Amino acid sequence: MATKSLDFAADKALARDFLKNFADAHGEPKYLKILQDVANRRVRSVQIELDDLFNYKDLDEEFLQRVTENTRRYMSIFSSVIDELIPPPTEALPADEDHDILMTQRSEDGMDSAENSDPLQRMPPEINRFFEVYIKAFSKGAPLTIRQVKAFHIGQLVKLSGIVTRCSDVKPLMQVAVYTCEDCGFEIYQEVTSRVFMPLFECPSKRCKLNKAKGNLILQLRASKFLKFQEAKIQELAEHVPKGHIPRSMTIHLRGDLTRKVAPGDVVEFSGIFLPIPYFGFRAMRAGLVADTFLEAMSVTHFKKKYEEYELKGDEQEQIERLAEDGDIYNKLARSLAPEIFGHDDVKKALLLLLVGAPHRKLKDGMKIRGDLHICLMGDPGVAKSQLLKHIINVAPRGIYTTGKGSSGVGLTAAVQRDPVTNEMVLEGGALVLADMGICAIDEFDKMEESDKTAIHEVMEQQTVSIAKAGITTSLNARTAILAAANPAWGRYDLRRTPAENINLPPALLSRFDLLWLILDRADMDSDLELARHVVYVHQNLESPALGFAPLEPSVLRAYISAARRISPSVPRDLEEYVVTAYASIRQDEAKSNAPHSYTTIRTLLSILRISIALARLRFSETVAQSDVDEALRLMQMSKFSLYSDDRQRSGLDAISDIYSILRDEAARTTDADISYAHALNWISRKGYSEGQLKECLEEYAALNIWQIHPDTFDIRFIDA
Repeated sequence: MATKSLDFAADKALARDFLKNFADAHGEPKYLKILQDVANRRVRSVQIELDDLFNYKDLDEEFLQRVTENTRRYMSIFSSVIDELIPPPTEALPADEDHDILMTQRSEDGMDSAENSDPLQRMPPEINRFFEVYIKAFSKGAPLTIRQVKAFHIGQLVKLSGIVTRCSDVKPLMQVAVYTCEDCGFEIYQEVTSRVFMPLFECPSKRCKLNKAKGNLILQLRASKFLKFQEAKIQELAEHVPKGHIPRSMTIHLRGDLTRKVAPGDVVEFSGIFLPIPYFGFRAMRAGLVADTFLEAMSVTHFKKKYEEYELKGDEQEQIERLAEDGDIYNKLARSLAPEIFGHDDVKKALLLLLVGAPHRKLKDGMKIRGDLHICLMGDPGVAKSQLLKHIINVAPRGIYTTGKGSSGVGLTAAVQRDPVTNEMVLEGGALVLADMGICAIDEFDKMEESDKTAIHEVMEQQTVSIAKAGITTSLNARTAILAAANPAWGRYDLRRTPAENINLPPALLSRFDLLWLILDRADMDSDLELARHVVYVHQNLESPALGFAPLEPSVLRAYISAARRISPSVPRDLEEYVVTAYASIRQDEAKSNAPHSYTTIRTLLSILRISIALARLRFSETVAQSDVDEALRLMQMSKFSLYSDDRQRSGLDAISDIYSILRDEAARTTDADISYAHALNWISRKGYSEGQLKECLEEYAALNIWQIHPDTFDIRFIDA
């Protein structure tokens, strides 16, 4: 017993020495400054970092090991040392009348109770504490997975990572119960160390025992000490689960300042004490020796911060400013997305715009216009659709990946479950709700059941999930950008069938996608050789071939996009007519072609505006330029390029003849005899042709004496105009 008390005294002396003398990088006393803030009631928590204990020269390694292996005990040691070291306040404290009156009354009554050595009448130090003590694990070292936390970790400080799947409401948790005796008038204190406790009914004071009176105790809620408490559930990340196994989950208890730090869908790293929690009541009789386990959280670190919470560090700010001045930043950012995947330049540009998005608009009457872009990648097998989806989820700060067959309507929207804490029916969000303010990637979109596809209709336009289950009628937010990947109806795209038959998705769903990419795997000797060389290089060197510049890291991409998303560009008045005319001409072209595969509705006009605003954001511009609208129209045209090229092959028109017919039609529409080269390039790029093909066409038809080309500006004049 003597050695134990000596141990305790020695540990207390070491803790006191550390808190008084530890200095930060600037040589200032780190913990004494924190204690002054606690005394002034600016902060309500003291976080003791193991990194600081490790770097403190006067502490031995054994003390550090004891703190790691028996953390709960050392929290109480540090708390009692802080009680002694806490300085007097240097500022006027906020008034807390209840507490002050109670403390005054207790100090007056303290004279009587000092004579009594009754432990239940001694005031616990927790009553007077305005702070919580947390011990934070080492910042270095990889966190454990839930699977790696074993029985020998019980009582120890562990660090683990996962995705939060459920959070309870913040509830008050009793820390010290205070009773008053009706007979003797004494205040009785009962410390509560677990989630469940048995209240006292008879007064245990010496006076009541002497009088043989069973004094009736009344619980004084205003005098008791409560703590904020929240329960969360964390699940293993998909990459940590062995094949064929179900992801494991663990309960996390969050107290005090750590509550409201996490939300469902966050990928986080917790450090905390791994503890057992015994069963109570009838469950204990059935459970026998089995006990449940939980993690009492000591610190929370977010792996990927939301764009709104992203704070740029000094060097990142300079790097972004440098990148923003680069004229070719749009192409560089797009090519930095999945550089190991060959080609798909325009698809990558579209995915970059999906990450950037446009601001949400809210009208005066409360109507909302969504700003998130939705993209559907459809194409033959083996064109790296799933890899692109996985990469985007990796880059996005908040993303959920799911497959069409692996998710039911409830799995996508929300499920009703019984809450283990309160035993009430609660909603547990599905993939679309977990991806709120992020991206939801749905692979094998075409394999989904019909009932599940209907769940997505509302999310894509209204961005809410409406639920009416088990007496709960509500709408949950699902402000998510949907990135879908689908295969054609017969596995591969069948050129003999119409595009509408191949796509096999209802028009109501297709019209909600801003961009629908059709990636066809055509046999072409040159491109096949290039692709094969790229794949072999990646396989050998485990990196992409040189792009001519260093691809940006996902963290830099996130920082750049978070800076871009803070800007809210507007469409200037002089561009309104241009956008409206462009939309009208798309509708006109569609009416002429009688294409059953194009679903151009007024949503297409909103899509053009959204893509243009996302492009303006990338340039850090407050207004949308005409070049942004042209690029938006080009992307929309390129997304259907494979189909148009297919139609051209059927009609027998080659690229040169088609460019000529486009220019001829546009010249007939305008009254000018001359067509500027810039306008011609704009028209043909919308149809998916390159500048090289335009120049080839100009030379060929100039030789046939159909038009004349200006030698300097390359403007076109039709001879028969």
